[in-house]
Parts: sequence; structure tokens; C-alpha cells
Amino acid sequence: MKEETKQVSLQIQLDEQTAQGVYVNLAIVQHSSSEFILDFVFMNPGQPVAKVRSRIIMAPEQVKRLHKALSENLAHYESRFGEIKIPSLGPEFKMPVQ
Repeated sequence: MKEETKQVSLQIQLDEQTAQGVYVNLAIVQHSSSEFILDFVFMNPGQPVAKVRSRIIMAPEQVKRLHKALSENLAHYESRFGEIKIPSLGPEFKMPVQ
């Protein structure tokens, strides 16, 4: 039996403030059995306090889809602009495992 695939049309709205975006330079990921929590943080160099700019809570299935989309887009980016180099963070920088 052949499965038919329905195409769904989705209109996504983006208000002006959200369209401006928010700059972050750190992401912290935590999870439980039922959800992932992604905190997007701005760390100001030389300051002891970092501020969470946005928290996103997602179901594991959606995180898997996000991972796939990011992997595909990174591959396209690097094929066009070259490999992204990640400098060593050094031994003083360790993220807690939760």
C-alpha cells in the first residue's frame, strides 16, 4: 500500500522586535527524559555575571530535528565558506554535566 504525503502550508509570522534577533555567545543545554532546555546566554568579557537572553524548552523529537537541520546547514556553510575553526577553551573552562 502506497502512503500519500500531504504537503502542509504554514504561514510563519515574525514581529519586528523578534526579527531584530538577540546576540548570544554561549548556549547551555540541559535535559530530562521528557524535555530539553536550551539557555542562550550573553557573556560580557571580563564580567563575572552572564545573562540568559532566551530559554527554549523543546521535546526530544524536536531537538533531534533541530540537530539534523543544524548539521545540514553547517555542512552547506562549510562547503561554501570553509571549515569553521573552534579555538580551545582551555582547562579553566568546563561546563557542568547535568
